[in-house]
Amino acid sequence: MAKTPKYFPSLPIENMREGLRDSTRKYGDRPAFVQKINGEWTTLTYSAFLDRVEGFGTELYDRRLGGPFVMVIGEDCIAWGTAYLTVACGLGVVVPVDKEIPVEEFRSIAKSSGATAVIFSEKCRKKVDELDPSIVRISFDEIDAMTAAGHDKLRAGDTRYVNLPIDSNKMAVLLYTSGTTGIAKGVMLSHHNICHDITETGAMLWHSPEDIFLAVLPFHHAYPCTTSLLFPLFNGCCVAICQGLRYITRDLQEVKPTIICGVPMLVETLYRKIMMNIRRKGPKTEKMVKALIKLTGSNMFLKRRAFGQIHDSFGGRLRLIISGGAAVDPTVMQGLRDLGFYAVQGYGLTECAPLAAVNMDDLWNPGSAGLATPNGILDIYDMRSDGTGEIRFKGDNVMLGYYNDPENTEEVLKDGWFYTGDLGYIDENGFLFITGRKKNLIVTAGGKNVFPEELEGFLCRNPYVAEAVVVAYFNETRGDYDIVAVMFPDDESFTETYGKDYTRGQIEAEFTKAVDSVNASVQNYKHISYFVIRNEEFVKNTSKKIKRQGVAAEAQADYLRKLAEMKY
Repeated sequence: MAKTPKYFPSLPIENMREGLRDSTRKYGDRPAFVQKINGEWTTLTYSAFLDRVEGFGTELYDRRLGGPFVMVIGEDCIAWGTAYLTVACGLGVVVPVDKEIPVEEFRSIAKSSGATAVIFSEKCRKKVDELDPSIVRISFDEIDAMTAAGHDKLRAGDTRYVNLPIDSNKMAVLLYTSGTTGIAKGVMLSHHNICHDITETGAMLWHSPEDIFLAVLPFHHAYPCTTSLLFPLFNGCCVAICQGLRYITRDLQEVKPTIICGVPMLVETLYRKIMMNIRRKGPKTEKMVKALIKLTGSNMFLKRRAFGQIHDSFGGRLRLIISGGAAVDPTVMQGLRDLGFYAVQGYGLTECAPLAAVNMDDLWNPGSAGLATPNGILDIYDMRSDGTGEIRFKGDNVMLGYYNDPENTEEVLKDGWFYTGDLGYIDENGFLFITGRKKNLIVTAGGKNVFPEELEGFLCRNPYVAEAVVVAYFNETRGDYDIVAVMFPDDESFTETYGKDYTRGQIEAEFTKAVDSVNASVQNYKHISYFVIRNEEFVKNTSKKIKRQGVAAEAQADYLRKLAEMKY
């Protein structure tokens, strides 16, 4: 019988403005943000942050610079959060944009959204200069002066901005999907969509005002914006701005966070470094670690004591690691739990603001994407004989639709359901398992389904495989598809085993073993026929997802070469 989830208290939030005001009433003198500025960690309290938002908003409104759509582009910082919430809290629709976006795409979003203004970091000035001259430019560096001017107006009685009406069911945020394949679409989210999502998240995961979130992912994506910025702000927690992935170890030590939200690449890298350090200390240490894992069982308090040195390397207070954005290796999630970290995986999409499912602290499955949110419904549509089908979701956090795109909206929103385009199944305990994307599915000549993501997951569990993408080419001689793994070697693992001058032959040998191991564990129709060695990392978007588009074309020449060699 499935265990009934025990949800945590999580109060509904009327809208983002009330969420911020309520936190300020309760936690005004507590830190809302910490950010390193000029080499020193600087704290901004809730009261000071709300003052910034209201002062900046008052000045923008007085200058008539709000307009219906305002873009925000730049690195994660307090200024980014100020700009986002200032616009969203009544001024107009905020359009967060990826700071790494090519200029042409930036122009396209500006045109598509009809943006009248852009608030930006100086690091993005060159991109901003390429926009239509009619779009008003406001630099992050101008926010302090504009906020001071707005405060003067507030003291003089100008309450127009702070009293702006907010319709919680109308579009407040326009998010353009990063699109690992295909063209980005504008996702329309309301205050209610986002605030409902935050309430649902709070019911699934234990949190308190004492928590410090280390924000490591770019805020312009739905997942980090909701989980690492808005969720902590509306629950009295502190948002610590990470200086960048290369500084994460130092930031963990200095900030001492309790929660970190990452993507599989980050979570798996952290775990691999832990295990590599254990292995370097020799067989005795490895044996002792295994014994302590068994001895401490499921008692997380004892685990934290037993593995105190490992926890100290993460700052000493880290208790919850959340992974989202893609499937993570279940052995990593189990491994982190074994060492005393609550490691949970979630499932969401921009169109769901983003949460649809998440594992809980004490109710979880390491290979699963989690359980449905308390008031959400997960369902498998068009189920096949193996129990898999398209995942669909129903809940108040489902988007209003795609902006100016009724055709695509009608394709994914039907009778209150959002059809995700992901394939998966739900087990007898209610846990969701993702098997792949509909558009990536390989259907063999015999009608069998092969999910590339499943094979990629198996391959990447091998320490010598840093990244893998599985593609298929139709082999006319066989009258069926050849399944081909395109793999990028893990430099650290090869160096540790073979030295820094490891050879291509050694890569071939280890990759052959990796493929043979996968083939031995899956059905014959899923067997990988060939592999291709990739000489550089796969191209990724800023949420660290591999862009699959073009991978098959790039690897085709190597595949054909191997195919020709097999004929002789």
